[in-house]
Amino acid sequence: MDINTLRGLATVFALVAFVGVCLWAYSAKRKPDFDNAANLPFADEEPDSVSSEQKK
Repeated sequence: MDINTLRGLATVFALVAFVGVCLWAYSAKRKPDFDNAANLPFADEEPDSVSSEQKK
Protein backbone atom coordinates (compact mmCIF):
# COMPACT_ATOMS: atom_id res chain seq x y z
CA MET A 1 0.00 0.00 0.00
CA ASP A 2 1.62 3.22 -1.11
CA ILE A 3 0.72 6.87 -0.59
CA ASN A 4 -1.37 7.06 -3.76
CA THR A 5 -3.66 4.29 -2.52
CA LEU A 6 -4.14 6.15 0.76
CA ARG A 7 -4.91 9.36 -1.11
CA GLY A 8 -7.46 7.53 -3.24
CA LEU A 9 -9.13 6.03 -0.18
CA ALA A 10 -9.20 9.44 1.52
CA THR A 11 -10.85 10.95 -1.55
CA VAL A 12 -13.48 8.22 -1.66
CA PHE A 13 -14.14 8.64 2.07
CA ALA A 14 -14.51 12.42 1.68
CA LEU A 15 -16.95 11.95 -1.22
CA VAL A 16 -19.06 9.48 0.76
CA ALA A 17 -19.10 11.84 3.76
CA PHE A 18 -20.13 14.78 1.55
CA VAL A 19 -22.96 12.83 -0.06
CA GLY A 20 -24.09 11.64 3.38
CA VAL A 21 -24.24 15.18 4.76
CA CYS A 22 -26.15 16.38 1.68
CA LEU A 23 -28.69 13.58 1.99
CA TRP A 24 -29.10 14.29 5.71
CA ALA A 25 -29.53 18.04 5.20
CA TYR A 26 -32.06 17.76 2.38
CA SER A 27 -34.11 14.86 3.70
CA ALA A 28 -37.81 15.50 4.21
CA LYS A 29 -37.52 14.26 7.78
CA ARG A 30 -35.33 17.22 8.75
CA LYS A 31 -37.53 19.95 7.21
CA PRO A 32 -39.59 20.74 10.36
CA ASP A 33 -36.43 21.10 12.46
CA PHE A 34 -34.81 23.40 9.92
CA ASP A 35 -38.01 25.47 9.59
CA ASN A 36 -38.07 25.99 13.35
CA ALA A 37 -34.40 26.95 13.36
CA ALA A 38 -34.97 29.40 10.50
CA ASN A 39 -37.64 31.23 12.53
CA LEU A 40 -35.58 31.56 15.73
CA PRO A 41 -34.29 35.08 14.94
CA PHE A 42 -37.90 36.31 14.82
CA ALA A 43 -38.98 34.70 18.11
CA ASP A 44 -38.10 37.71 20.29
CA GLU A 45 -39.42 40.46 18.03
CA GLU A 46 -42.26 42.66 19.15
CA PRO A 47 -45.51 42.83 17.16
CA ASP A 48 -45.68 45.42 14.38
CA SER A 49 -48.34 47.44 16.20
CA VAL A 50 -45.78 48.68 18.76
CA SER A 51 -42.86 50.43 17.12
CA SER A 52 -39.69 51.57 18.82
CA GLU A 53 -40.70 55.23 18.34
CA GLN A 54 -43.93 54.73 20.28
CA LYS A 55 -42.04 53.28 23.23
CA LYS A 56 -39.92 56.44 23.68
